[in-house]
Amino acid sequence: MGTQFEPGDDRIDPSLSVIMSERRQLINLAYRLLGSLADAEDVVQEAYVRWYAMTPRQQEAIKSPGGWLTKVAGRICLDQLRSARARRESYVGEWIPEPLPDHAEWARGRPGAANADPADRVTLDESVNMAFLVVLEAMTPAERVAFILHDVFRYSFAEVAEIVGRSPAACRQLASSARRRVRAAHAPETPADRRAGLVRDFKRAWETKNIDALIGLLDPDATALADGGGLVNAAPVPIEGGEQIARYLVTVAGDVPGQTILERTVNGQPGLVVQHGGVTTAVLAFDVAGDRITRCWAVRNPEKLRPWTAY
Repeated sequence: MGTQFEPGDDRIDPSLSVIMSERRQLINLAYRLLGSLADAEDVVQEAYVRWYAMTPRQQEAIKSPGGWLTKVAGRICLDQLRSARARRESYVGEWIPEPLPDHAEWARGRPGAANADPADRVTLDESVNMAFLVVLEAMTPAERVAFILHDVFRYSFAEVAEIVGRSPAACRQLASSARRRVRAAHAPETPADRRAGLVRDFKRAWETKNIDALIGLLDPDATALADGGGLVNAAPVPIEGGEQIARYLVTVAGDVPGQTILERTVNGQPGLVVQHGGVTTAVLAFDVAGDRITRCWAVRNPEKLRPWTAY
């Protein structure tokens, strides 16, 4: 890419500041739609490429550049979602959305963080926690786009229809169907301090290889998924049952002596980061119901640990 549209470049025409200010919103949108920061960055870059490919007269004719960029980015995401299912059929093992660190933790850990583009940091809220993103993965591409655009980003169904290529009424139905999926998967909310306490206790039990303590923290019907992307060893299938998960975790800890487990914010929720020799080797996210951990997602694919590399 030419430096003429790299953010933070002093040579950018001041008149383009409105266009460039849309990057944060676009990356936030694209990450929620795709579950991958790398893919989201590519989508936003492509949207800007298409903007700059137009003549000045064509650009001036667009009444809302931000709306135009959103429409283009949304359509690119929709195309990617439609092709993602075919790509993921050949993905080795389980596919889990890319985990994201907290803003402050990310800023401390990233090289050159002092000059980092704030648009690259996805705003963390309930719409990016891992449980929510996993539910989104079960939706059709059109459902996901309609739901995220309308329910999360508050676009009207008329605006959503222009992106999805269906009528506003059809988009309303798509969002309603997606909403039912979210409600069906939603567990009663556990207070933040209780979530943090469970994850902290889980960390201590794992560090000490205390199987009984781990079993006590995990729901008997808990599920664990690991995503290695075929690049590192990971559990090839979901692990079902709290006892089975506990025994697997203790075995893994024994196979990799000297690893460090850190408490970190993962997609806006208490999580864990595993390091070995100063290198992040896994990021764990959790779902909680009451006083038990019900689901655990472990991302070990190095390509998805890019934002955590400097930890």
